[in-house]
Amino acid sequence: MKKILTPFKSFFDEVRIEMQRTAWPNWNTTMGSTIAVIIFSLLVMLFVGLLDFLIARIMGVILK
Repeated sequence: MKKILTPFKSFFDEVRIEMQRTAWPNWNTTMGSTIAVIIFSLLVMLFVGLLDFLIARIMGVILK
């Protein structure tokens, strides 16, 4: 049984060590990045929606 659990224990020990080494961003950096991602996502959504609308209109005219 110990042979089975040893790799898992080793893995989680390494994860704990890496998590302690991680440099976590502060609150302002996190909020700034989150706002940038939301704005970029909205812009991409708007672009793809507009492109879809235009292609649908063009295909409607062609297929009439």
